[in-house]
Amino acid sequence: MSALVIVLTLPLMTALTVLLLPARARVPVVLASSALIVLAAGALVLAVWHGGPVTLAVGGWAPPLGIALRADGLAAALIMMSALVMGAVALAAQFELTPDRVGVRMGFGFWPLMLLLWGALNAVYLSRDLFNLYVGIELLSLAAVALVALSGSAQALAAALRYMIFALAGSLLYLAGVVLAYGAHGTLDIGLLAVRVPAHTDALALALMTAGLLAKTALFPFHVWLPPAHAGAPAPASALLSALVPKASFLILIRLWFEAMPDLASGAALLVLAALGAIAVIWGGVLALVQKRLKLIIAYSTVAQLGYLFFIFPLAGGDGSAQPWAAGAWTGAMFQALSHGLAKAAMFLTAGIYIAAIGSDRLGDLRGLARSLPMTGFAFALAAITLMGLPPSGGFTAKYLLMTSAFAAGQWPWALVLAGGGVLAAAYLYRPIAALFAQGARTPARPIPRVWQAVPLVLAALSILLGLLSAIPFDLLQIGRPAPAQEGL
Repeated sequence: MSALVIVLTLPLMTALTVLLLPARARVPVVLASSALIVLAAGALVLAVWHGGPVTLAVGGWAPPLGIALRADGLAAALIMMSALVMGAVALAAQFELTPDRVGVRMGFGFWPLMLLLWGALNAVYLSRDLFNLYVGIELLSLAAVALVALSGSAQALAAALRYMIFALAGSLLYLAGVVLAYGAHGTLDIGLLAVRVPAHTDALALALMTAGLLAKTALFPFHVWLPPAHAGAPAPASALLSALVPKASFLILIRLWFEAMPDLASGAALLVLAALGAIAVIWGGVLALVQKRLKLIIAYSTVAQLGYLFFIFPLAGGDGSAQPWAAGAWTGAMFQALSHGLAKAAMFLTAGIYIAAIGSDRLGDLRGLARSLPMTGFAFALAAITLMGLPPSGGFTAKYLLMTSAFAAGQWPWALVLAGGGVLAAAYLYRPIAALFAQGARTPARPIPRVWQAVPLVLAALSILLGLLSAIPFDLLQIGRPAPAQEGL
């Protein structure tokens, strides 16, 4: 069985299996399955690295009769990052979400929902058909909404309901665009749509699909569901929701604009997408600056950090002759997606440890906790370095590539937003760091197992290594890269 098939099917099979298992066998089976999926993800990365994109025609039928799955460098990198985050979250959740601490519903429900989310993510990363992508993103949304509501509190249910409304609206808009595309061309395969004969409904189809995906990615002004949802969920669920879920809808946007319909890109449309991203960077940063709870600061930081991804649209290509490497902005955005995923998962897991230790994530209660939990404090600081975009982190590589592309293309306003966003990130992340490393602990902390504390530290360290060893992911991301990534839209 190929690595591609394993990463696609094993999460879903394990999700069904754990429903039938007794409580004592559930966590060991999930951890064993997670280890196998991480190994399969590594094998898939090696296969793409050595042999180029890996393609599978389901049932042996080529599109449009059949369904094609394809792992290029970008898909392989996202599958690997997701596997590392999922494996780390599973390790942390075995301590944090035990039934005796959080109740039977949360202790039981988290595991199948986590695995369903994992399977849906991998399906989106690998799919090349717009309807299959719709199915994948729907399964992803259902699992994500259920994770938000898992605690059953009134606050969590309200956040989940708001999230579901935005997700459903996004789904309807995306599906309407899919219907228009199929009606005009009789196929939904991305490769076949790239060579289609243009139809007068194509622009409307792309606009509808884009609007739906923006709502699911929580780009400003569709971000209002994200902070209460991510802050209200259990910390391991928050880590998955923030680190991974928005990347799936963003990837579909990239497939649409850079592979299926790059001919429809207009200067005005690219400007609007990047402008919304710039507002998200500033607005999310300002709101993070005034929050008093750690999880809300991290959640509003997600709103800001997602905004950087949308600079890819006007900056891809840039001035190729002026750049020392091709596709700098495209690669920079992908570095941002990967480094943000690792760092943000680490941050939410540290927040979970603090809540478990003192029962609160209010900044005033966190004062001096780095003395009691030094490994956790160090993990938070490392993750903050990545989100601020400081060297030698993966976040620095991302923002450096985007900024050099902005100057090379003569679009310096985006470089100013990148610099301003970095200053804002330093300001809003300084507050929890200052509280954690302040003298004197205000609230006594209960002991936390060192293995649990080590989990976010490993993720934060990986976000730094992504920058230190940036040549390897850089080369991986170029495998199967679409031509507009270098030539521009």
